[in-house]
Amino acid sequence: MRLVRVLGTLLAAVLVAAPQAHAADTGALKLSQATTVGVHNTYDKAAYSYLAQGLDAGGSLVELDVWDNILTKTWQVSHSNPLGNDNNCVPTSNLYGGSQNQSFGTCLADIRTWLAAHPGAGPIIVKVELKLGFDDRDGMGPDEFDAYVKANAGNALFKPADLIGSYSTLDEAARANAWPSRSALAGKMILEVIPGTVEQSNPTDTLHTDVEYATYLKNLKAAGNLGNATAFASVLGAKSGDPRTQYADTSIRPWFVFFDGDASTYVDGGIDTSWYDTNHYFLIMTDAHNVSPAISSTTPSVQEATDRVTQLAARHASLVSSDWRTLTSVLPMVLPRG
Repeated sequence: MRLVRVLGTLLAAVLVAAPQAHAADTGALKLSQATTVGVHNTYDKAAYSYLAQGLDAGGSLVELDVWDNILTKTWQVSHSNPLGNDNNCVPTSNLYGGSQNQSFGTCLADIRTWLAAHPGAGPIIVKVELKLGFDDRDGMGPDEFDAYVKANAGNALFKPADLIGSYSTLDEAARANAWPSRSALAGKMILEVIPGTVEQSNPTDTLHTDVEYATYLKNLKAAGNLGNATAFASVLGAKSGDPRTQYADTSIRPWFVFFDGDASTYVDGGIDTSWYDTNHYFLIMTDAHNVSPAISSTTPSVQEATDRVTQLAARHASLVSSDWRTLTSVLPMVLPRG
């Protein structure tokens, strides 16, 4: 009888310890080896009253729609107002009660402040959709963007120079799997910049964010100034093969290691996403709910959302996003990728 009790006690201890060991193991995963979850348009007041609440929910992605206002020389955050701020960012002195509708810089400062108050949290991917793109002619180009980001995010940034190390290009560093572990990136935010919807529909804009920022990264490296860069340029849109072949300038292709596209196009379209995993590229799959069979974009069951994240992790997603704002048991998920 005593042997039975001892064995029962040992078994209970193993069952209790197993989840803790698993949590520790996910911290040891390199950024390229993990799949996490995020919330679309995290800055929207309909999503959360305060951005900090979105971070509390446990997601690994914050999405910000940013407009460059060439009249006021400010970077603003809103979904559709190009002349003002409409968001849940607040002054850092009161993350849960301050005045909303603050600037892009304040949103970054909110994330930095929240991370400092939650040791071990992160990394947080900050997806920046530049609605109008850059406007270097009016003093709102990549260099001004980087100076502004650094002034507000400070040392909480993981930057392209941190990945590249002694390698020649970001592609070379990624393929060598030079990414740090998740635990080493605790307290950090990683900025991804993508072309904006307005920019893409503007026939007079012939230099989109992806091309402009990748070219900028290439030129900074050549000048020995890559440390000035704060963000990673992303290839937008799910495509088969290597989607960087769309860029006529072959010299900028090695400066893309982030890829961002629709989950259902990747999965239901039969795209071989193992290529991203094999090369250790960061792959964001958006609108995860739309993968067949579709589930709710806002309130699926916990099991449905968990199954979908697990499915997309197996399909090599680095980050899975939807509008599952209230699923606080799903948003903190960290799974081995692939």
